[in-house]
Amino acid sequence: MSQVREIASHLPTPAALAARLPRSPRAAATVERGRGALRDALHGKDPRFVAIVGPCSIHEPASALEYARRLARLRDELGGTLTLIMRTYFEKPRSALGWKGLINDPELDGSCDLAAGLERARETLLALNELGVPCASELLDPIVRHYTGDLLAWACIGARTSESQIHREMASGLPCPVGIKNPTSGEIGPAVDAIVAARGCHRHLGISPDGGFSRIETPGNPDAHLVLRGGANGPNFGPDGVARAAESLAPLALPRPVLVDCSHGNSRKDPRRQPAVFRAVLEQFGAPGTPLLGAMLESHLREGRQELAPGRSPAYGVSITDACLGWEETESLLREAAGRLV
Repeated sequence: MSQVREIASHLPTPAALAARLPRSPRAAATVERGRGALRDALHGKDPRFVAIVGPCSIHEPASALEYARRLARLRDELGGTLTLIMRTYFEKPRSALGWKGLINDPELDGSCDLAAGLERARETLLALNELGVPCASELLDPIVRHYTGDLLAWACIGARTSESQIHREMASGLPCPVGIKNPTSGEIGPAVDAIVAARGCHRHLGISPDGGFSRIETPGNPDAHLVLRGGANGPNFGPDGVARAAESLAPLALPRPVLVDCSHGNSRKDPRRQPAVFRAVLEQFGAPGTPLLGAMLESHLREGRQELAPGRSPAYGVSITDACLGWEETESLLREAAGRLV
């Protein structure tokens, strides 16, 4: 019988990486302000529209930092009506094969230097939080949260993992609000079940900051909520879809439990449709007693996407995963939103 062979390479422990790249007082304040604003919005204490915007995935920290500088200026200007959080996605789930994100493959060449990837991701999150920009990220591998979780204002459980017990348990112990996406089928029932599970207490296997195996006890996350991203059945951002989602979540007594992802199934994977989805969400947001928290946009410095090519450096500021809106259109949409919500 043939045997599966695994090759193990040692990584720094979460505690060791945090000691080398510590969370500064300014970064810590940005994280806590971001988490607090999101919690207040979820629980009906902050009326501002939440907009989570940024690249589909981060593959070059330099362009992420430039994007964050631009977003920081908008946060200062539009903060009275919008809560702006930056997408900082370092892990990418794949339907089959493909680049798995900066943490898995920071050199974009298949070398998969995870130690360098974890360090680069933490450095990027620190730099963005130093600018005063709160960060949002999907947590795909439950181990990664021990390396980056202290620098996130918002976390996402994706469409491909929302039915995973391991991810639901992880969400129940995260120190920040967690958005849980409906599966790729478009059904919301599994995501609602995931939210209920994430709000409960759990005991499960995990690792400690020093890298040892541990028995983890989680208190439950009262800030778990739904992200509507559409699916095989079509978009679900319209008034009927939002109303059905809110009705399913009514027993949780969370005033604003629904965030709309303007990309993926809701845009039918066409980035040019994101603005129309965003405007439709804004229109619904103005209704009394709206269950909407806000919306998410996939946006980069330059619009579109590009393919990775061996031996060729990717063009600066262009996505290498899903196609994105460019910065100019993103800025225009956010200004439009702020103007409509005054």
